[in-house]
Amino acid sequence: MLWIILAIIISYLFGSIPTAYIFGRIIKGTDIRKFGSGNVGATNALRLLGKGWGITVLILDIFKGFLPVVLFGNILTGRIVIPLDIFCLLVGVSCICGHNWTIFLGFKGGKGVATTLGVLLGLSVKIAGLKFILILTVLVWLVTFITSRIISLASILAAISFPVFATFLSKSFPVIFVGLLLSIFIILRHKANLQRLILGKEPRLNFNKTTP
Repeated sequence: MLWIILAIIISYLFGSIPTAYIFGRIIKGTDIRKFGSGNVGATNALRLLGKGWGITVLILDIFKGFLPVVLFGNILTGRIVIPLDIFCLLVGVSCICGHNWTIFLGFKGGKGVATTLGVLLGLSVKIAGLKFILILTVLVWLVTFITSRIISLASILAAISFPVFATFLSKSFPVIFVGLLLSIFIILRHKANLQRLILGKEPRLNFNKTTP
């Protein structure tokens, strides 16, 4: 049980590393929370820092979710008292909570989309059948973004689609439950975006425009 608690705590702290905030300080010498959406995530980093640094933040945020799931899943195989898939789900959720509510910025973090993707990538290595569900979810995101160029809309629809796909394609209740939980996380974190979408005021992403 001690290993499980330690893994959850470490995963939360690892997920709490505010990548976009750190890069904003290093590259621009400023607080990313004071620009754009005020969000500490890859999309706002893209707008503030430009395409190259924004993609770097995106990759690192994905990595934050991927590494703890795979690492602890490998290290603690056979050493824990609960099924491995449930343990990996707990580690993943803890990591996402760290990103969304980081201890390093007063429990105010990002929206969790990139880190959630990283967690799901890690889980797909450990849980049978999850890869296909993840591929379908990513396709929903891509099609929505390509047709609308609105990242928030793509993220919300992908978040909704994952538990739907999991319900029909997965035989694992924990996967379905966690998928629904993560979907709720993302939708709640996009509350302001939803309001702007309803009003038709949500900005579309312009790759050629960055904040000076």
